This record gives sequence, C-alpha cells and structure tokens, in this order.
Amino acid sequence: MRFLFHYPEAHGPDGDFLDAGPVTEVARAAEKFGFAGLSFSEHPAPGARWLAQGGHQTLDPFVALGQAAAVTSRLRLLTYLAVAPYRNPLLLAKQAATLDRLSGGRLILGLGAGYLKGEFHAVGVDFEERNASFDEVLDVLPMHWSGEPFSYEGRHFSVRDAVALPRPTQQPIPIWIGGNSKLSRRRAAERAQGWMPMSGGAELSATARTPTLGPLSELSGTIDELKESANAAGRTDAIDVLHSYHDEGLTEPSMDADRHREAFTALEKAGVTWTVVSCPHRSWAATREFLEAFGTTYAD
Repeated sequence: MRFLFHYPEAHGPDGDFLDAGPVTEVARAAEKFGFAGLSFSEHPAPGARWLAQGGHQTLDPFVALGQAAAVTSRLRLLTYLAVAPYRNPLLLAKQAATLDRLSGGRLILGLGAGYLKGEFHAVGVDFEERNASFDEVLDVLPMHWSGEPFSYEGRHFSVRDAVALPRPTQQPIPIWIGGNSKLSRRRAAERAQGWMPMSGGAELSATARTPTLGPLSELSGTIDELKESANAAGRTDAIDVLHSYHDEGLTEPSMDADRHREAFTALEKAGVTWTVVSCPHRSWAATREFLEAFGTTYAD
C-alpha cells in the first residue's frame, strides 16, 4: 500500500488557496515523511451555486505539480483529476509530456469525464459529447507521446502528419481513470494503467453523476471484475487502484491508529494499491503536523 497526499482544496469565499501551506513546502514535507505521491484536482470555472453547496476551488494541477516536481525527487505527481474533455488532446498531451520529462518520469495522469454542466459551458465544450471527447483524448495521447508522425480523424478534432516532441520520460505515462460507472471501469481495464473509484457517499456520487460506491466487499468484487476485464482485453500488466480514505478521525493521525491500520489492510486485501488522504487544516503548521504524524505512523 502506498499513500498519496491530496493538497487541501479551498472551500467557500473566505481564505486563500495556499492557506494549507506553500506548495513547495507541502511537497517537501510529504516526501520527507514517507508519502509516495501528491495530487491536485481542477475546476477552471466552478459555478457559484455549486460552491455555495460545498463545492471547491482549485489551483491548476499541472502548474502546481510542476512546482512540486522542482523541489522533490521521488514523489509521484497525480492529477486527481484533470477533466479530459475540457482540453484539446494535443495540448493535454504536451502538458503531460512536459511535466513528465521535467520531473524525471513521475507524472500519473488522472483523467475523468467531468460532471459540472455549467463548467462545460464556460469552457466551450458540449456536455453531452463529453464521453466521445474523452475517448478521442485516449486515442491521441499515445500517438502524441510516441514521437513518431501520426494522423487522426475524430468527431471533434483531427490532425494530419504531426510530430510531437519531446517524448515523455515514461512510455507510456500512466493514465488513471476516475469514476464508478461501467464505462469508466471499461476504459481503465482496456486503455489505462489505473482506476480511481469515487468514494464519499451518495450525495457526492449524485453531484458527480456517477454510481455510488458500495461497501468494501462490493469494491473488492468490482476490482476483481476490473482485472478480469483487463485479462479479457489481453492485458498482462497490473492495474493500480486508488481509494480515497475519508475517516473523520484521521485528522489526528496518531489517534486510534490500530483501527486505521486495520482499514488500510482491508483495502489492500480488496485490491487497492494506493490510498489518498487529505486534511481540512488551513494553516501550514497544521498541515505539516498532519503530514509528519501520518507519515511516521503509517507510511514509514
């Protein structure tokens, strides 16, 4: 089991994006205290109503992870997650390849189809076409990263005889697919290196327009089905599974540690390979304290 720290997001109109601490210092501390990765989400134009109902603002994940990469040497860098249909596939591929190359091959490209209709409208993308756009992105990324001439004719975009350099350090950059739907799981099994199911309860699932994630026993069965689908598609490589751990008691990581260890062990037995945690703290001192307490208790 490897642990990943998700940089705390900005909720509500008060406070600053960096209240939880400077990105460079958070990244250094996460690496120092044994975390294997750091992640950022994205919302380029969230609606005021969604924010008032508990939604959140974000930094740009590629820029933030680029800063984190500059001050670390081991930490994996995850977009958790970037909305694939928001971007032209070539621009997304170039962003990812650049970050992977500059970080020495540490990017994990977490992608999702997106769910906020108003945000789709704001960035000029047809919400009803998001899945078709997502599939085009998945078509184009490996072509772009190959460094070889390629052409592509899609429903939303086409390119003729292009060559894109530099190649990323990783071939390929790992792609993790977010979402609980059958379509998301099929994409992960057939076309990606990881699956990021969405946990957090029925309310979050309704907002994100994805089926509710069931109890651990159901998750275990779903992971088994994912592996079977990957095998049926001719895959022989392992597929990572990321789980978001939300236990409220984890705000004090050293408290009730045995219970948390039992939960992490159960997740690992179910097939989870990465667990992501975060903290609600809005000061650098509190965030650092969390990172040190969690890392020394569970990650070392």
